[in-house]
Amino acid sequence: MSIQNLRELSIMELENKILDLKKELMESRFSLATSQMEDTSIFKKIKKEIAQASTVLSQKRNEIEMKDITNE
Repeated sequence: MSIQNLRELSIMELENKILDLKKELMESRFSLATSQMEDTSIFKKIKKEIAQASTVLSQKRNEIEMKDITNE
């Protein structure tokens, strides 16, 4: 998923996306441990997506906080 697509998601959708990615990372780790996976580059890709989604989520939360502060 691209950054632009992540920016279009709501805060709840981003939180759910991060949870799904963390579950996928855990499942991938189990697959590696049980020798069902050979391509380990998936770990880097999933971690990158988690980081991107977390960054966009933080930006959205900060924007909301700034709006609340300026409206007071």
